[in-house]
Order: sequence, then C-alpha cells, then structure tokens
Amino acid sequence: MKTYKLLTPGPLTTTDTVKKEMLFDHCTWDDDYKAITQKIRSQLLALAHVSDPEYTAILMQGSGTFGVESVLSSVVGPKDTILLITNGAYGERMVDMAKYHHLSHLVYSEAYNRVPESNKIQTLLEAHPEITHVAMVHCETTTGILNDIAAVGKLCHDFQKTYIVDAMSSFGGIDISMKDNHIDFMISSANKCIQGVPGFSFILARTEALVASQGKARSLSLDLYDQWLTMNVDGKWRFTSPTHTVLAFSKALDELEAEGGVTARNKRYTDNRRLLTERLGSLGVKAYLREEDRSPIITTFLYPEANFDFADMYRFIKDRGYAIYPGKLTDVDTFRIGNIGEIYADDIENLYNIFKDYLG
Repeated sequence: MKTYKLLTPGPLTTTDTVKKEMLFDHCTWDDDYKAITQKIRSQLLALAHVSDPEYTAILMQGSGTFGVESVLSSVVGPKDTILLITNGAYGERMVDMAKYHHLSHLVYSEAYNRVPESNKIQTLLEAHPEITHVAMVHCETTTGILNDIAAVGKLCHDFQKTYIVDAMSSFGGIDISMKDNHIDFMISSANKCIQGVPGFSFILARTEALVASQGKARSLSLDLYDQWLTMNVDGKWRFTSPTHTVLAFSKALDELEAEGGVTARNKRYTDNRRLLTERLGSLGVKAYLREEDRSPIITTFLYPEANFDFADMYRFIKDRGYAIYPGKLTDVDTFRIGNIGEIYADDIENLYNIFKDYLG
C-alpha cells in the first residue's frame, strides 16, 4: 500500500501505535469500553484546566462540524440572539447553521487576514442588549490566523453573555484554560491536535450552562443535553459510537501526555511552522499572513508566480511522500501547509527539498 504523510490541518498523520488501536473490535455496551469513554472525558477536562462537576465533557458522533452544529442548535433558544464573529470559512459556516436552524443572530465579519477587534465587539454588545450568546473560531484554518479568544471572553464575562468557542484546530496544540477565558462551550475534534483519527467531535461545557439548555435542541441526534444526560451515567453513548476511533483517541491522549503535554506539542508545531516559513521563504514562497497573526496549526502561502499550477505541484509533492492543502481564499491565489500531526523537522526539510526541486 502506497502511503504518504499529511501536511494538513486534520485528518493528519498519526502514529503507528494509534493506528494499531483500531485493530480491536469493541462492543459499545461493554463496561470496559464505557470506562474508556469516561477516561477520555476526564482527560479532556484536564487539558482545558477544568474539572467535574463545574465543567463536563460530551462526545458527539460525527465531524467537528457536527459538534459545532450540536452546540448552536442545542443552546441558543427561541428567545435568544447569538452574535457570530467571522474572519474565515468556518465562522461563516456557523452563520449558515444559524440560518438553517432559524436562530436569531447578528454577524460581525472581518477580512480573512484580520483578527476581529474587541472594541468593535464591545460596541455591538452595547448597541444590541438582545444578544445572549457570542460565538467565534479560535484558529481559522481558512488562513491559519489565530483569533484573540481571551479578549472576547472578557467581554462576554463583563456583559454576561454565553461564550462559545470553536477550538477545532487549536485544542491540544495551543494551551486553553476554559475558566480563565470565560468559555462556556468549547468544541474540538478527534482528528486534530490530539492526533487521533476522524469519527467524533467533543464539547467541553460549563455544566450550569449546559443544564440551562435543556429542551432547546432542534435536532434529535445532535441534542447536546440528552447526549450528556445519557453519557454522564456510565459512559454509554446514546447512539452507536465510532468504537475504533474512540480507542485510537484514547491512545492519542496518552501519547500527548507522554510527549510532554500541550506545552511540548505546541513547541513542536511552532518549530515546524517557523522552519517551514523560513525554508519556503528562501525559495521566494511567501506566507499570506503577518507573522504576529499566524498560528502554529496551518500556514497559508501565496503562489510563487503568476502562472503557478497548484495541481501539478500537488502531484509532484504527493509522489514524493507528502500531501498539502489547496487554498481556501477567493480573492488571492494561495495554498496551505499544515504544521500539525506526527510531523517533525526532518519532514519540513524533506518538503523544502521537494519544493526546491519542483521550482527549479
């Protein structure tokens, strides 16, 4: 079987030991399996620097988008209004969800290369007292920009708003304290910085805010409160869970701890990003964002020349062992390279040499 490494923001390259966990077929009703679910829930809370019973963790079948939609459709009630802060495709996807579920909502949009400004958000909160919830993306993988969730969290705390953070591409790779950032609901996915495989998302919630959402859900399968109510008894999922993905994720959590936790993983990702931009920069391939706005998760690069053929380069790179990402911008030609997963400096050097050969 021909293999290659993924330089993408997830799914990403996993360890062989994580993959091997999926060779075991587990029963969803088994007590051992339910204990694994409970272990995962406790470990996730610890990563967010919070604990039960003030906070809780809910695992939800499906991709990260399912997790985000579960939160929005479950916690924003018919008398509520949510402010959606966007500067990329994933913030805009939350706007689409709000429209699908007929949520009362306002939108503050920034350009894709700009971090949303807290003073503008404050002005909106002052002008619209009907706002009850605020949601934003932490790391927008559209560009790799890192948004200031701390500043927005302080505003939500001061104005007493429920704060929802899509930490899909950042949790586990960037240290996040839910309590310090005043986050009520935080969503991420198994196949991102914790380096598991696709199959479920997870939501970390302030328990009081979750309980207050009872009866607001607009979907049976995405009902966050009911999912928690069942799972909180003994670790059983309401509906069939992705057992192989759960086993792999449990192993991935243990490997994150063995690596040195989020601090060590963040350093590796940041070192990858720094080396990548330096090496490609020496070839005339420039990053799209300013240095101060870049996350360690994924980096967007401008095409090196006007007649650049991304598809041709993609095939050239893939044939030599790596897969990268196309751009997601409409106004400028770009491509993206992920810095996360089981990727190290040697991989970045290998990629640099492949780029050098191709551009040469």
